[in-house]
Amino acid sequence: MNITLLQTELYWHDPVANRAMLEEQIAALPQSTDLIVLPEMFTTGFTMDAPAVAEPANLTTLRWLRQMAAQTGAVVTGSYVVREQGPSGMQYANRLIWMQPDGQYDVYDKRHLFRMAGEDGIYTAGQQRIVKTWKGWRICPLICYDLRFPVFSRNVSGTDDSFAYDLLLYVANWPAVRRHAWNVLLQARAIENLCYVAGVNRVGTDGNGHAYSGDSALINFKGEVLFQQADHPVAHQQTLSLATLNAFRQAFPANLDADAFTLL
Repeated sequence: MNITLLQTELYWHDPVANRAMLEEQIAALPQSTDLIVLPEMFTTGFTMDAPAVAEPANLTTLRWLRQMAAQTGAVVTGSYVVREQGPSGMQYANRLIWMQPDGQYDVYDKRHLFRMAGEDGIYTAGQQRIVKTWKGWRICPLICYDLRFPVFSRNVSGTDDSFAYDLLLYVANWPAVRRHAWNVLLQARAIENLCYVAGVNRVGTDGNGHAYSGDSALINFKGEVLFQQADHPVAHQQTLSLATLNAFRQAFPANLDADAFTLL
């Protein structure tokens, strides 16, 4: 599978400019791809001003994602701020969209909300992760702060000892001041889950003055860094091998000795 990581700066609170910029980057890709991964909150930057920037769940950005997926023949995924009516009023979500070329899509709302920025007081947390099958791969997309919580991302199917996914994705706005944790945890998630891991972060400085170093990366199932780029925008494309992953899993089946657990 050919995966494309789009590490970019983001215009603060400007969805129109961000969609236009990302559309240009997608159009300029040098080769076809199967999966395009955008950063977290790719239309606005990581913001707590949800009422000012949130979109209805099924409007402009969703349609734009459908157009990008149809034009490229690839799944396009990333998160943005959505609003929808809840039982007790308007609710906001940091919502990842998994958009397929045929227009079918699935959603994942960020489960672990970053309380140090007040995200947990503004956004509604998701409850369930998703695992999507694409081009023979099983892929689990998660968001930023989720990276710190290994139980939620544990690579088990829930019914037996088999693997739930082959590729674990993280889309992020992860500040440069905590880049060491980002780099170490991406490798840890790959090693412990016997899978490829892709992390896509942004670069530049946001409207709150927070700097981002990018460090978007591809990590293999041994924890080896296949690709990483710091500080500068990049559109990186790379082909991953499912056969190589499966051969390693057969030779080193550490999952068979993992501790059983149940999520309540």
